[in-house]
Amino acid sequence: MRNYIIATAVTALLTALPAAAQNGGGFSQQRGGVNQQQGGFNQSRSGVGGNSSGFSQNRASNFSDYRQQLNAQYISLTRERWQNFDSYRAQTPPDRDEKPVAPIQMSEDDAKKERQDRQVVIDAVVTPKRDNERAQPVAPVQETPDETALLEFKYLGNPLSVRRPKNATFRLSGVSENAVADAWEVLCQKQWNNLVVDCIKLRGQKQLCDWAYLCMLRDMSAALCGSGTNEATLLMAFVYSQSGYKIRLGDAGGRLEMLYATKHIIYNRSYFNFDGEQFYTFNKEVKQIRINAAKYPKEQSLSLWVPQTPQSGWQSSTQRTLTSKRYPEMSVHVTCNKLLLPFYESYPTSEVGGNFMTRWAMYANTPISDKTRTELYPQLQQALGGMSQQQQVERLLNWVQTAFVYEYDDKVWGGDRAFFPDETLYYPYCDCEDRSILFTRLVRDIVGLKCILVYYPGHLASAVCFTDQVNGDYIQTGGRRYVVCDPTYIGAPVGSTMPKMDNASAKVIQLD
Repeated sequence: MRNYIIATAVTALLTALPAAAQNGGGFSQQRGGVNQQQGGFNQSRSGVGGNSSGFSQNRASNFSDYRQQLNAQYISLTRERWQNFDSYRAQTPPDRDEKPVAPIQMSEDDAKKERQDRQVVIDAVVTPKRDNERAQPVAPVQETPDETALLEFKYLGNPLSVRRPKNATFRLSGVSENAVADAWEVLCQKQWNNLVVDCIKLRGQKQLCDWAYLCMLRDMSAALCGSGTNEATLLMAFVYSQSGYKIRLGDAGGRLEMLYATKHIIYNRSYFNFDGEQFYTFNKEVKQIRINAAKYPKEQSLSLWVPQTPQSGWQSSTQRTLTSKRYPEMSVHVTCNKLLLPFYESYPTSEVGGNFMTRWAMYANTPISDKTRTELYPQLQQALGGMSQQQQVERLLNWVQTAFVYEYDDKVWGGDRAFFPDETLYYPYCDCEDRSILFTRLVRDIVGLKCILVYYPGHLASAVCFTDQVNGDYIQTGGRRYVVCDPTYIGAPVGSTMPKMDNASAKVIQLD
């Protein structure tokens, strides 16, 4: 009954508000007076209210009142008794027990033979669904003229700062319902608005995906409240929820935990089933927890797609020289940004849409970081200058096949560990999935041709959609012809499928 009354009150409030407030702050850029280019994202849609210039004080007051009402309802529900939940066992990747296919070497004589056209029929096609909608605050967060001090912290080597109240703080007397509600009520006061506004702006300016943004808030909260404290967890959860993300608070035996909902199934992490969704604890896995049922309208689950590499500071790795054995002119020097490695290492292995093969698309669709790309691509482009599509792809393929050392993940990492392209350029060893991810990234970026990944039990290969006529093994899918290119079939040219691959069990994974 209580929830029905609250829902009715919120509905009435929404009806009374201007249309812009109902859609979560979607007032026009002109009326919001926000320069989109400076923030790297549409700040009017992000719910950053600025100083309210360009729209009436009455409308700004309505937005503020709406947000206050939502927070008041949240605090009221937080004071109600939290429910006990047991965790569900972590899900493991379905291919965990598959034996990896060992790399095979093609002889130079076989590699020189002319390829004949042969259609490889693969019926199963996986098209990962990417959700590019960013979470937005349910109501714009208005900046305030309150006196502030700068809170300085670092994330990925970036020196960052946000405004914090100069003469205000908050403390948790415990993790009881009332203790958490009291502290949340303090954070909802307007003097904390500027901190929320600044965090949302940093999300856009530093090109932070949802996961990177959450990790940044962790570091920001630790700088203010101390690493690992209940206050730090609460502040992180507060800013994340005010940014529009779906979170729940939990009491794990006296330790406050933030649980986040995600659009993905995350492997090797236990979870809690709540409100028909899977929630994962951010700080530490637990078996039992008391969960706060309070929530906000239109809150969005976290996405694990990485549309842009997060901007970071720079700490150079030792320079590597990577040379193709067949084409010695394909020799490049490359360094990687060591400050990005913690982000890649923290990234949860997951799937989307109920298909575990989509995880490789998430890695393959992630761009190479800006500085490494700026260093690497001109060298490769110079080596490939004036060549046909087939010649360019042949050289990139042999470069990936022979410039990198193959090793099994179990031996190096103790288990499966897919690499982002930057990681393959950094670490001394890689396997079939890492090679195919890097190869398809380079072909799309440098040659400008579409690619797919091709999955066989225990093996990941790739194929390229040439606009020129290129002979060899090919796959017809989506109205396009993709010629097989296997970065783990060492020395094999374009159009060669590794021996003993079972096409009946193979699957195509579409890439951007």
